[in-house]
Amino acid sequence: MRSPGEVVHKVNFTTPRNFTTSFKSDLKETFFPDDPFRQFKNEPPLRKAKKAAQYFFPVFEWLPKYNFRLFRYDLLSGITIASLAIPQGISYAKLANIPSIIGLYSSFVPPLVYTIFGSSKDLAVGTVAAASLLLSSIVGGVVSPKDDPTLYLHLIFTATFFTGVFQAALGLFRLGILVDFLSHSTITGFMGGTATIICLQQLKGMFGLTHFTSKTDVVSVMRAVFSQRHEWRWESAVVGLCFLVFLLFTRFLKKKKEKLFWVAAIAPMVTVVVGCVFAYLVHAEKHGIQIVGDLSKGLNPLSIKALNFDSRYLPSTIKAGIITGILALAEGIAVGRSFAIVKNDQVDGNKEMIAFGMMNIVGSFTSCYLTTGPFSKSAVNYNAGCKTAMSNVVMSVCLMLTLLFLAPLFKFTPLVALSAIIMSAMLGLIEYEKAYHFFKVDKFDFCICMAAFLGVIFISMDIGLLLSVGISVLRALLYVARPSTSKLGNLPSSTMYVDVEQYPSATEIQGILILQLGSPIYFANCTYIRERISRWVEDEKETLNSSSNDLDHLILDLGDGNSKPQERGAREADIIEIHRLHWKRFSLLINQRGN
Repeated sequence: MRSPGEVVHKVNFTTPRNFTTSFKSDLKETFFPDDPFRQFKNEPPLRKAKKAAQYFFPVFEWLPKYNFRLFRYDLLSGITIASLAIPQGISYAKLANIPSIIGLYSSFVPPLVYTIFGSSKDLAVGTVAAASLLLSSIVGGVVSPKDDPTLYLHLIFTATFFTGVFQAALGLFRLGILVDFLSHSTITGFMGGTATIICLQQLKGMFGLTHFTSKTDVVSVMRAVFSQRHEWRWESAVVGLCFLVFLLFTRFLKKKKEKLFWVAAIAPMVTVVVGCVFAYLVHAEKHGIQIVGDLSKGLNPLSIKALNFDSRYLPSTIKAGIITGILALAEGIAVGRSFAIVKNDQVDGNKEMIAFGMMNIVGSFTSCYLTTGPFSKSAVNYNAGCKTAMSNVVMSVCLMLTLLFLAPLFKFTPLVALSAIIMSAMLGLIEYEKAYHFFKVDKFDFCICMAAFLGVIFISMDIGLLLSVGISVLRALLYVARPSTSKLGNLPSSTMYVDVEQYPSATEIQGILILQLGSPIYFANCTYIRERISRWVEDEKETLNSSSNDLDHLILDLGDGNSKPQERGAREADIIEIHRLHWKRFSLLINQRGN
């Protein structure tokens, strides 16, 4: 029974939608937030077919409008990124412990496939160092690239096939939400740790070592470097240091004057050409400077029959495919979106997944290994003024001509030059300033970043990645299960109500407690929220009692960042009754009605 002076304020909701309607709406918002089918509504059949072709094959959207004016920009961009693709292809193939020619193959076929399926105008397709080392680490754990190089190569192709299938499946089933769990702090820590390990591994090439470890943790790598001191060659170290200084100097010029980006873009190619000429003239191999060796002419041979689905190796190839697939997606989509934002364009994440998946599936059939959209090459493509994905076609044509006529000339490339190219590229991925920013802004993000970094350099790449993702997921769950609550006060001379702890000048209203909840009310947090509100009320009661005042009102702000209560988990809080009376008879009722 309510007392005569008691005033009841009820919060009434409209009749909630039925389960089927609500479930359909939730599915649509989860898997089709961009509503891709809206463009097909009220369209005649032929126009629907045309739009469907343009949706699934974005090349049909921009190719009919293509002209020579656009091609001039794409031609320059394509040639520029081709000059970067050749040395990077050879270098990263060596990092994956596969023949150097495979790196060139991988910059020929996949870019053509991406041009058909990809939606980004700026992304340049190519191999990446992190995925190369990760493939080598996982596949090399079951088959040695030295003892059985043919089987090892076939397993690399198989892992690439699984990468493509996994990526395409994510795109087809609209599961891009999974990639969102790779937070920015996770990527920063993982790439920093991977770059550190890769740089240390390049000491093998810099010192001309012939024996080295297949492990990737920093302790094993450093032990391998210093235990082989009798193999160190000063000639190799001097040449490598000269190349590294040159490459770092060109990167310095690029930072000082962005218009000189082309200097840093062609520097790796200049390093390879100068290295080839130097090795040929002085017979470098006689002085302890190792060279790449024979590179055969010709286009990609078919490798579909080389795919190995033997049950003994299947777990490792699937594991390598999934982990590298997620990593490649995260990098490629992030790169495409970052440049699209600058141009005010749109990049469809699910289309990109399908494009990456298709180019890796086709690549595994044509002697290519994993490719994605590396930041360094895409940045060069963007700065060179590319207008469409045609720049990838130009790059492929340049690689085709290289494979047909010029490939044997690169057999004199010193391995120490490739090591210098890799080290200069990796040093740019160690973003210590960004890690410091995480420390200043969000300590939890900093912990996630360091978990990935330390996990990679001291344990292994896959463990470091999984460890940081696990912490990120745990953090997301904590945000839901333990939402933040804050007491609001009025800013003087305004109608704004803000957190009194963040804004000490805000004043509280006598007899009224205003609380803001940082999350919708779910079954997982409703008990915590009830207990937390009770603590706020008790603290407020003690404060008011000391000044001989009473708490008359409790106001809950549920509107900050929350959607319609009946649409989501706030169904558990359908009725909130607030009684206006002295605190002895004050009560807050949250009626749990479930879904």
